[in-house]
Amino acid sequence: MATALAAVLTWAGLLAGCTSGSGGLDLGGLGKPPAPEDVIRVTPDDGARGVGRESRFTVRVPSGRLESVTVVKSQDAQDTPVPGHISEDGLRWEPDEARLALAAKYTVDAVALDGHGRRSARHSTFTTYVPDERFIGYVTPENRSTVGTGMIVSLEFNREITDRAAVERAVHVTAEPPVEIRPHWFGKGRLDFRPERYWKPGTRVTVALRLRDVEGAPGVYGLQYKTFAFTVGRSQVSLVDAAKHTMQVRRDGELLATVPITAGAPRTTTYNGKMVVTEMLEVTRMNSRTVGFGGEYDIPDVPHAMRLTDSGTFLHGNYWAPNAPGKVNVSHGCVGLRDVKGGGSDTPAGWFFDRSLIGDVVEVVHSNDKKVAPDNGLGGWNMGWKDWKAGSAVK
Repeated sequence: MATALAAVLTWAGLLAGCTSGSGGLDLGGLGKPPAPEDVIRVTPDDGARGVGRESRFTVRVPSGRLESVTVVKSQDAQDTPVPGHISEDGLRWEPDEARLALAAKYTVDAVALDGHGRRSARHSTFTTYVPDERFIGYVTPENRSTVGTGMIVSLEFNREITDRAAVERAVHVTAEPPVEIRPHWFGKGRLDFRPERYWKPGTRVTVALRLRDVEGAPGVYGLQYKTFAFTVGRSQVSLVDAAKHTMQVRRDGELLATVPITAGAPRTTTYNGKMVVTEMLEVTRMNSRTVGFGGEYDIPDVPHAMRLTDSGTFLHGNYWAPNAPGKVNVSHGCVGLRDVKGGGSDTPAGWFFDRSLIGDVVEVVHSNDKKVAPDNGLGGWNMGWKDWKAGSAVK
């Protein structure tokens, strides 16, 4: 009886000796399991806000090894996996991208084994800095459009760009079939891209904007991350001879028609040079005060109007001077084709309008005026290739 009681007391003593301070059993002698945040350490801290894009981002363990790390970036209502890698010794995970995205939430889920082989899991989140100022680029031409061979890819920024090289590196313009495409800056607010010569018909051009979080000016960051494309249609280049009052329309190199025109009058001549159709309007109002003149004209229903320059040069139908095309130049700088009020489909203006695309080239020669500026509309074809390439901010 005494021997049995001694055995019970001895076992009770062992049990008492194996209890931890919290009353739990620890038969392995390892003590209380550590908290997940002590095993898996995430930088930035859980719940951190306004984290800078250059901040250090790591997941690490002081001992043992990381089994898995999953990171998701939530930005603009989209969740994107963040690629990264665990070091060879298993102690550290780092993202492949050095800088953090702005205005984003990062969610970290990590699993690790500590130095004693015990598994722990950690869930952590933080949010990054939201800039007060953003910039975007308005792109020409439109996505999925079919354009003429003279189209130039043009980005107009809503803010002045001071770090033009950083922005230029974030815009990628490619073509299939491949052709060399180079950028040119006009001031600090416009970036254009073109090949050395007009695009070949059938070319597919892709524009990738990777502007999001690019610092275009101190404290001003890009917002866009998107890709769009357009297709180059048939070739149509029209040659306006202001002295002869004619326009030769060539389709894929072959003469399609010679059309009578009226160009700018002696005191309001038409620019010489290559111009690109950037807008096509069935009918529009033209008021001389909007282009720097006085009250010389205000025509509420100009038919078949195609914009050639930002400064107001159009090629359009003319019904108010029906005898001028082919004989005399009477316009205030535009190129006029014979038309009727309301626009007729069987008139020279209607015929040309129906056969034109945004991106077609109209070249004016023999006008008593200067050559159109390369940044007036899509006038970049008036600049030599060497000078065009010199306009890149990336040397």
